[in-house]
Amino acid sequence: MTALVRIAGLIDALNERVGRTVSWLAILMVLVQFVVVLQRYVFGIGSIWMQESIVYMHGVLFMLVAGYTLLHNAHVRVDVLYRTMSPRAKAWVDLLGTLLLLWPVCFLIFYVSFPYVEASWSVREGSRETSGIQGVYLLKSVILVFVVLLALQGLSTLIHALRVLSGAEMPPEEASPLL
Repeated sequence: MTALVRIAGLIDALNERVGRTVSWLAILMVLVQFVVVLQRYVFGIGSIWMQESIVYMHGVLFMLVAGYTLLHNAHVRVDVLYRTMSPRAKAWVDLLGTLLLLWPVCFLIFYVSFPYVEASWSVREGSRETSGIQGVYLLKSVILVFVVLLALQGLSTLIHALRVLSGAEMPPEEASPLL
C-alpha cells in the first residue's frame, strides 16, 4: 500500500507544480490583453500574434490546471448533497465518480482527440493568419496533456478514497480543519 501512497503523492505533487506554474499565465494574459488594447485604441496598431497568444494562454491555462483543480476538490459539482455527507460517503462518491464518470470521459476525450491532434501534427498546423502563431498543433496537443493530467489525478483521488474507506487516511477536510 505504501507504493500506492507514493504514487498518489507523486501525482499530487505533479499537478500541484503544474497548476502553480501555469496559473502565472493568468497574469501574463491580462498584461498582454492590456497591451493589445493600448496598442489598438491609443496607437492604432494591431498585432495578430499577440491576440492569438491570448487564446493560446487561455487554452493552456484552463486545460492544464484541471488536474490541479481536482486535486484541490474545486471542480464544479452538485455540492448540495456532497458537503453534508460523511467522510466515508464522500470517499464512495469520489471512488465511483472516478471509475464511472471521470475515467470514461477522459478515455473518450483522448480517443476522439488523438486523431485530431495527430492530423494537426502531420501538417504542423499553424495560424490561418500569416503573422499569427504557427503552432496550432502545439495548442491542440494540450488536449492530450489535459486528459493525462486529469486521469492521473483521478488515480490519486481513487487511491485516497480507498485509503479513507480502509481507515488508513483521514479525509482532507478532517485532516486540516483550518484550511
